Amino acid sequence: MAGFREITSGLRFPEGPVALSDGSVLVVEIARGALSRVAPDGAVSVVADCGGGPNGAAIGPDGAVYVCNNGGFAWLERGGRLVPGHQPADYLGGRIQRVTLDGEVTDLYTEVDGHPLRGPNDLVFDADGGFYFTDLGKRRPRDTDRGGLYYATPDGRHIAEIAYPLTEANGVGLSPDGSRVYVAETVTGRVWCWDVEGPGRLRRDGDGPAGARLLHGFSGYRPLDSLAVDSEGNVCVATLVTGEISVLSPEGSLRHTVRPPRHDPHVTNICFGGPDLRTAYITSSGWGLLYATEWHCPGLELNHNA
Repeated sequence: MAGFREITSGLRFPEGPVALSDGSVLVVEIARGALSRVAPDGAVSVVADCGGGPNGAAIGPDGAVYVCNNGGFAWLERGGRLVPGHQPADYLGGRIQRVTLDGEVTDLYTEVDGHPLRGPNDLVFDADGGFYFTDLGKRRPRDTDRGGLYYATPDGRHIAEIAYPLTEANGVGLSPDGSRVYVAETVTGRVWCWDVEGPGRLRRDGDGPAGARLLHGFSGYRPLDSLAVDSEGNVCVATLVTGEISVLSPEGSLRHTVRPPRHDPHVTNICFGGPDLRTAYITSSGWGLLYATEWHCPGLELNHNA
C-alpha cells in the first residue's frame, strides 16, 4: 500500500466522501451542516447548507446528491479533535435530502410508515435506481433509539423498512453484482449481510437480526462506521477507536488494515475515485482531514456515479 497524501484540512467532521470525475471530492461536514466540495488542490467550497447533520452522500440517477441527514449532534472537543455526542437541543429530526450541485436542498423523506426517521446515516444506490439507507438512531443521556435498514426511491414516492431492529446501523454497501447488501453496526462491531432477491427485498435466512447472516464480528472494542466495497468484493469498513480501514474478504475474513499516518479514533469513511478507481479517499473526521492513498485494486464503480 502506498503512502497517504493529505488533500485538505480544517474540515468540520467530514464524512460521506463522493469522488467526482473532475478529480474533486464531495464531503459532508457534519458539524458545519453543509455539503462541500474539495478541489484537487485542496480548496474547499460549500455546495449547500443542509442544516442538521448531513452524514452519508451518494449520486443518484438524476445526477443530484442524496444525503442522509442525522438531524445534528451535540459536539465535544477532546485534545483538539471534534467528537460527536448526544442528540442536541436544536435537533432537526432525521431526513433524506436531495441536493443539487447548484445548492438547492429538498427534504425527500422524514418518516416511514408513520415512524419518524431518527438519524439516517449512510446510503447506496442499486442498479434499478433505488437506494438502501441506514438509520443509526440518536443517543440521549439515558436512552438510545433502535436502528434499521430501509429502501427508498429518489422520486419521493416509496420508502420501506426492510430490516428492523438493528443496533446502530451505520455503513451500507452492495456487492459488485448487487446480489448482497452489507450493513455495519457501530457499537456491536459486526458486519451483517443479506442476499438481495429484488429491489429492496431481502432473503432472511440467517440467524442474526432481521434474518441477517454474520459476515464478520470484530474482537475487542472495534466500533464500526461507514464502508465501501472494492472490485474484488472486499468490504472496506471504517473502524473507530483503532482509527483504520479494515478490509474484509467476501467470505468474511480480515485480510488487512489500512491506517492513516496521524492517529484518529474517528476514521469514518472511504470511497474510491481517480481514472482507474485505484485512489482511496479516507475521512479522518476528528482532525478534519481528507486523505488519498493508492488502493491495491480498483474500487467498485458505484451505480449512477459515472
